[in-house]
Amino acid sequence: MLTILTPTYNRVQTLPALYESLCAQTRRDFEWLVIDDGSTDDTAAWLQSCRAQTSAFAVRSLSQANGGKHVALNTGVRAARGDWIFIVDSDDYLTPDAVECMMDAVAQASQAPRLVPGVCFRRADPQGRLMGLPCEDVPSPFVGAPSQVGRMVRGDLAYAFRRDVMADLPFPVIPGERFVPELYIWNQIGDRGPVWFYLDRAIYVCEYLDDGYTRNFHAHLRRNPGGFLLFYAAQIGREPRRLDRLKAGIRSVQCLVYCAIKAAADRRRAPS
Repeated sequence: MLTILTPTYNRVQTLPALYESLCAQTRRDFEWLVIDDGSTDDTAAWLQSCRAQTSAFAVRSLSQANGGKHVALNTGVRAARGDWIFIVDSDDYLTPDAVECMMDAVAQASQAPRLVPGVCFRRADPQGRLMGLPCEDVPSPFVGAPSQVGRMVRGDLAYAFRRDVMADLPFPVIPGERFVPELYIWNQIGDRGPVWFYLDRAIYVCEYLDDGYTRNFHAHLRRNPGGFLLFYAAQIGREPRRLDRLKAGIRSVQCLVYCAIKAAADRRRAPS
């Protein structure tokens, strides 16, 4: 079975679109697991109503104190019942054939002679345009690593990973921070074996909100310098081009500066 894992925080206004897209799936042998990361809106009541009216697939939810998306993903991986986990954000939704496409890819990957820890498709905007660059003349599936394909595509991707591999590689939790870049863990998953990428097919629809991560990158960096430092320090050794290694190094220094500023502010706020 596939677990569709959705971390959410105060997204009761966008969750119905995702729910409706799940109800419209051509294949329904999946569970929808929602991790409510301390929402203060009506998310809990709305999820209860979904559980009461849905029989085509299992709807499960867990609540936790607000700790950030990475902590919610850790919680979801531990609670998931599926062998594979398809991560779908609470402000996005799926095409009607998304689960069918993902499960077909998972079935093929599971028969491979070498461990395939993840499969991946493209994302599109609500108008159906691919996020990032087209990848013409690329075989499908393309076998590679998340960082490598990220450089090719220059856009966000839709991943599903083996639950056992994700359980072995939880996101680090840094006190006082609420974000760690997902690619930090996705790259480590790719170290376990090649990920299969279907770069000619979009099954995931997203629209960047004004309060989302993508449009607030620099604010996230200042608030979560330790998590970003983990990522950029690791990227220095992963980037094949000297210029990209230099950029990762500069970001790492920037994160160190923000860590020092944050530590100084914490000391000033601490009771004497």
